[in-house]
Amino acid sequence: MIIPKLHYISQGNSPKEHIENIQKACTSGVELVQLNLKNISNKKYLKWAKEAQKITVHFQTRLIINGNYEIAKTIKADGVYLEQMDTCPTIVRKFLYSWQLIGVYANTLQNCKDLINKEVDYICLGPYNSETTEKNTPINLGLNGYTAIIDELKTKTPIIGIKGITTNNVSEILETGISGVAVSRAITKDFNSIRLFNELLNASSTKEQRYTFE
Repeated sequence: MIIPKLHYISQGNSPKEHIENIQKACTSGVELVQLNLKNISNKKYLKWAKEAQKITVHFQTRLIINGNYEIAKTIKADGVYLEQMDTCPTIVRKFLYSWQLIGVYANTLQNCKDLINKEVDYICLGPYNSETTEKNTPINLGLNGYTAIIDELKTKTPIIGIKGITTNNVSEILETGISGVAVSRAITKDFNSIRLFNELLNASSTKEQRYTFE
């Protein structure tokens, strides 16, 4: 299964706002969205995941569920995205349907090698250029880090750049061998940027933008 080059990671101050932003992203032509709800009960997560799926099915956009692989299976989402501290992808693979995707976050060469051995479908490698000041945050990989890791891996597993990616730096990121990008803040700030991201990534299956937000 081909992994889209542009992933929108949902943002919002409430689950409802996440869904509204997913609607805007799909309307603007994104090909994959990741429902990124945090600190929410399974019951509520399931409710909002179903709402997101109504939108993504309508737009024929892929839906990835962040972290909760049980809900991903229940609603038959396109897949699940796992953070490093989440359940091992090998265990998740046995639980999911065979066609569902598994994406996992990595921030070192060894992380990537381990995940490739576990046969994940794609890896989100970062942070590229995160501005967070939180403790224990991995150092930014930047262009040099991406280039070194991609050159060493020589893998067919798609490597997706993540954290701190904008339309201003996506072209130089692609030159490192990165397959695509996962974007949150830059798209949430301006959903019209999806068109430019798609052009820079040569990612969109449609040449026209579906809708422009004023």
